[in-house]
Amino acid sequence: MRRIFLALVLAVALPAASSVFATGLTVVPEGNRHAEQPKVPGASVRRTRAGKTTFDEKYEKIRDLLASDKKLVAKIRATAADYGIDAIHMIGAIVGEHTYNVDAYDRLQTYYVKAAAYAGDSFRFGYGDESIKDFLARSEFAKCDDFSDSYRLWTCRESVWERNFRGRTVSGASYPDNRFSAVFFQPFYAGQTFGLGQVNPLTALMLSDMVAKTSGYPKLDENKAANVYDAIMDPDKSLAYMAANIRRAIDDYKTIAGIDISRNPGVTATLYNTGGSAERAAALKARGGLPEENYYGWLVNDKLAELKSLL
Repeated sequence: MRRIFLALVLAVALPAASSVFATGLTVVPEGNRHAEQPKVPGASVRRTRAGKTTFDEKYEKIRDLLASDKKLVAKIRATAADYGIDAIHMIGAIVGEHTYNVDAYDRLQTYYVKAAAYAGDSFRFGYGDESIKDFLARSEFAKCDDFSDSYRLWTCRESVWERNFRGRTVSGASYPDNRFSAVFFQPFYAGQTFGLGQVNPLTALMLSDMVAKTSGYPKLDENKAANVYDAIMDPDKSLAYMAANIRRAIDDYKTIAGIDISRNPGVTATLYNTGGSAERAAALKARGGLPEENYYGWLVNDKLAELKSLL
């Protein structure tokens, strides 16, 4: 599956794309495929209990923040328009993240304050004593240099990690059996995401070209970790990366699987939560059928009328 995925993602022109648009797309309608919400992962349950709160309380908190901050909602609408997506997809992703992964701050201004705390250049991306610059200089990554756009470049690098380094000992260095983003792109602690959109640093690097082209923000450099964190912590900038992430998922499902997910915010929210839209689209194409929402996307579809009213 990994090889199939790479062939689909890295090809200069996807063979599926022409046939997709020639025969039309299969549209995923609104609503949930599951009658009941899929099980919420234990880690999310434990995190919520530790905060002495509930999922319902966290949902209501982020919903109320959005309802009370017209300026933020206006920014969401404008950013969504820039990327050619419905703003409800961004609302759904924000609500999902702050219901199941983190707790919302009471005011948007707090997100700006937190972002400022990460300013400076006192940290870097790397694993142990090996910087990301030195790691990517290894010969195994040489073939990735053929790709100039950030999405294909980092997809290639992530694949090399999975195939050659994950859980292995290479040239005397032992690497954890964990995701590339968790090992090399989390200088504070593994699994941490940041900001209003809870964007992962590696995801931001992948989407850098799209965001630079569409929103005009500077391209990101993995050797300047502070700039990456500024991009994903600053609410204004992070909205662009959120929108790009959702745009990427919609495009992947169209070109790879021939499926239009743009009318189902629960499905786009699911992909925002899980990542790997290209790989998942390839798997769906291989097995057939329609994509299904997970616990996170299920909530978005279940609350869709209320969330739409925020816009």
